[in-house]
Order: sequence, then structure tokens, then C-alpha cells
Amino acid sequence: NEGNEYFKEKDYGRAVAAYSEGLRRRCGDAELDAVLLTNRGAAHFHLGNYRSALNDAIQAKKLKPTHLKAIVRGALCHMELKNFSEAIAWCEEGLQIDSKEKKLVEMRAKADKLKGKELLGTSLGTQTDFSARCQGRAVMGTDLLCERNIKLVLEPSDEEEEVSDGLAEISLDGFHSDSATGAKVHLDADGNLNWPVLFLYPEHEQTDFTVAFHENSRFIDHLMVMFAELPPWDLEKKYLPNNLELYFEDEEREEMYEVNPEHTLLQVLQHERYFVKAGTPTVLVFAKRSPFSKKYFSGKKVHRL
Repeated sequence: NEGNEYFKEKDYGRAVAAYSEGLRRRCGDAELDAVLLTNRGAAHFHLGNYRSALNDAIQAKKLKPTHLKAIVRGALCHMELKNFSEAIAWCEEGLQIDSKEKKLVEMRAKADKLKGKELLGTSLGTQTDFSARCQGRAVMGTDLLCERNIKLVLEPSDEEEEVSDGLAEISLDGFHSDSATGAKVHLDADGNLNWPVLFLYPEHEQTDFTVAFHENSRFIDHLMVMFAELPPWDLEKKYLPNNLELYFEDEEREEMYEVNPEHTLLQVLQHERYFVKAGTPTVLVFAKRSPFSKKYFSGKKVHRL
């Protein structure tokens, strides 16, 4: 009920937290858990956290296979992730339950059309989409970043490199954005920052984009949600939450720094060698002890935990 109230107020971050707390109570009622998962997925969806929303829809559907809202939500997530074949499959599954469900009928037709136009495949399409979201400069308040000791790098313009030891000359105007596709760091009602964060998977040339990563949230908590289900590109089933290593790259020095998954986003951003580019923190994700990571780190100094 608390989550529903936050959802009505469009306070989706708090709605996610409330639904998560409900799930942690482990009530043993599969139908109620399916509703909690579906509702949390809807809140994640509004935040632009499409993979997390999809994982919730998958879990809800396992608990209640005929839960149409979960199926609709899962299909919508696949559409946003440009997984058109999967979106079609989810639509067909839902239409077997209710052949006249308008949202599924319309989405099925749209997915068919987009699948036909897809030229470079899901991987490149998703990557291009995420990259486009992350272009340009985020608008931030200097005081908020200064007091947190967060360092910002401005993207070069007109072939001029510009690195700011302080912060960009920017105001709070436009600081908050409700648009998931034009995500910017924003303040919540409690005065905390929520950041758009880009996860890169170099081995598979894949990305994840989390629109609202609370600065006091731990990376492991996000990984547990993001990888509750194996991604379709992980054929070797290596990308499990506890089998992942996170890094950020100091491009100036060509050095890699391992990130403790138990650390919060703010702890990482406050690292002396972490610089936020284009208003979007970025981390690289590797499977532990993978041959690919050894090759990737070759020639770079790696600072491990």
C-alpha cells in the first residue's frame, strides 16, 4: 500500500524501495508476491531501469503464469531494450490468455514492424540507443558536487580538450529531468543525488543503463536485480551477481581501478581518480578470471582491491 501511494505521487524511487521491503517480508503468498514484483517492475520501468523491470516481470510470471500485467510489462521492457523477437514471444504468450488485450495486439504489430527494420541486430541497436542517451553535458549544481568531492570532466568541443579540476559553470536550472531518455543527475525529496549510470560489458559489446542510481545504494544491490536472470547474450552463464568484477578506467594514466561491489555509488565517485564524464558515471563489468579480462587489462596497470 505504501508503494502504491508513492507510485501515485510519481515518486518511483521510493515506490521501488517500498515494494522491495514488502518482498523481503517473505509472506509466502505467491499471488501477493507476484503483484509486488509487477508493481516494482512498473516503478523501475518509469525510472528507465528496463532490465530491472524485465527481471521483475520474469519473476512475477514464474509465480503466476497467467498474470497479464506482468506479461504486458515484460513485453514493454523488451521493446525498450530493442529485443523485438522476445517482445513478440511475450505478446503471443499474453494473447493466448486474452486474445483481445489491446496493448498486446498493438505491441505485437509494432514489434513485427520494428523487427523488419532492424539492420544491425539487437546488440548494436541497444548499444547505439544507450550511447545516444549519454551524449552532451549534464546540468549540475556546483555546491552539491563540491561538498561531495565529486570531480567532473567536460567533453571536448571543437577539438579542444577541457578538463575541469573543479566543476562546470552551471546552475540548478534544469537540474531535474523527468525524462528517462534524457536522464540527468537529480535531487530527490531527501536531498540525495540520483545518477544515470552506464554499465559496460566489453566482452560482449553490451550495455545497461540505469537512470536513477541512488548515491547511497550499493553496486551489489543493483547487480542482484539486474542479473536475477541471465542475460540472453551470456551463453556461458558466467554473469552471475557474485561472479562479477567491476572497474573504472583512468584513461589519462591508462590504469584500471577495481570497484568493491559492497561500496555505494558515492564512495566510488569520491575516489581520487574517478572523474564523471558527460554527467554519466560509467563502470566496466567482467566475469571473474575470464580470459577476456586478462587480455583487456594487458598493458594497463590494474589497482585491485
